[in-house]
Amino acid sequence: MGVGSLELDILPDSYRDETTRWHLVIPVLGVLLLTSSIVRSFAALIGTGGFLEAVLDLVLLSTPGLIMLYVGRWLPTSTIPSELYPRIVTWVFGGIAVMGLVVGLRILHPGVTVNYTFGTQAVLLSIGSIAGLGIGVHEARALTHARTVEEQNDRLKETEDRLERAITQLEASNDRLEQFAYAASHDLQEPLRMVTSYLQLLEDRYGDELDEDGEEFIEYAVDGADRMREMIDGLLEYSRVGTQGGQFDPVDLDAVLDDVLTDLQLKIDETDTEITREPLPAVDGDERQLQQLFQNLVSNAIEYSGDELPRIHVSATREESTWTISVRDEGIGVDPDETDRIFGIFQRLHSVDEHAGSGIGLALCKRIVERHDGEIWVDSEPGDGSTFFFTLPAAE
Repeated sequence: MGVGSLELDILPDSYRDETTRWHLVIPVLGVLLLTSSIVRSFAALIGTGGFLEAVLDLVLLSTPGLIMLYVGRWLPTSTIPSELYPRIVTWVFGGIAVMGLVVGLRILHPGVTVNYTFGTQAVLLSIGSIAGLGIGVHEARALTHARTVEEQNDRLKETEDRLERAITQLEASNDRLEQFAYAASHDLQEPLRMVTSYLQLLEDRYGDELDEDGEEFIEYAVDGADRMREMIDGLLEYSRVGTQGGQFDPVDLDAVLDDVLTDLQLKIDETDTEITREPLPAVDGDERQLQQLFQNLVSNAIEYSGDELPRIHVSATREESTWTISVRDEGIGVDPDETDRIFGIFQRLHSVDEHAGSGIGLALCKRIVERHDGEIWVDSEPGDGSTFFFTLPAAE
């Protein structure tokens, strides 16, 4: 017989192995007095965490008011120490616990199979002892549920502790990474300035003696140094998002966008960019970082407009306690397979000759949005433009 099934059989009285089988005859009054003990024992049995395989003999007689009861040998699971077997048998099978076990298992585990086989002889027991069965099973089920909830809470607490430790380790790792990025970008500034200065000095002093190739080489070197300085500045800004960000206050995004458009006015005029907008909300955030966020997105929309004049639309929608801001353009678009990669640091989909930039702008946008407990994503198709969405907490 497998775990999760019960086989009920009536065996002849002549079959007796005192080490494994015995008969119980319990009067009605005895059963009622032992009810509380039965409940505790039944709850303890179910709370062990595993089924006990058992042979139970039980059959109802046709004679009104009588039942036949026979208790068979136990085949316990490995979860119960062998020295507890006699005590378990005594406690659980005291009174009507056999029936409590059968009915209780049916209630707690509907998949349990119960097979009835009729024999020839059995012990008679007054059916009146069933009186306390309903209460016993109900209380045993309640105790079992409480034990299960307690075990689930323990497992949940253990999982939460592991998660908290992992978060702490991740935060420490991020702090070290930010410190390294800051130190590396800061320390690279001085030698890079030196390289640029000597290149310019070389051009000024020996420019008349250089041929066309020499002038081109110096131009490439200066341009490369400028791009590296831009990347270092971007890396420095990226590393400061979490460590040197300002406090969160209510921020008027309409005012933020006004400031950004003022800063980009020359670029907007040069490219004949058309910008439309809907009213923007107040959010809870770092005003300086939100300005950087809008400036990067608007600058990108202008830069990647393609052959058409840039057209940009900014709007916002409320979703419970957050605002979703969108910046839509009609530019060259992005392949859907690349929409995740573009938010990586120094990830570029186009060469520097095609489109200027450090390759860190969108990575910086993502970091800023994440610091505000938000998300950022893009909906785009090649040739159909792009719409960048990001969420921010609504101002209280």
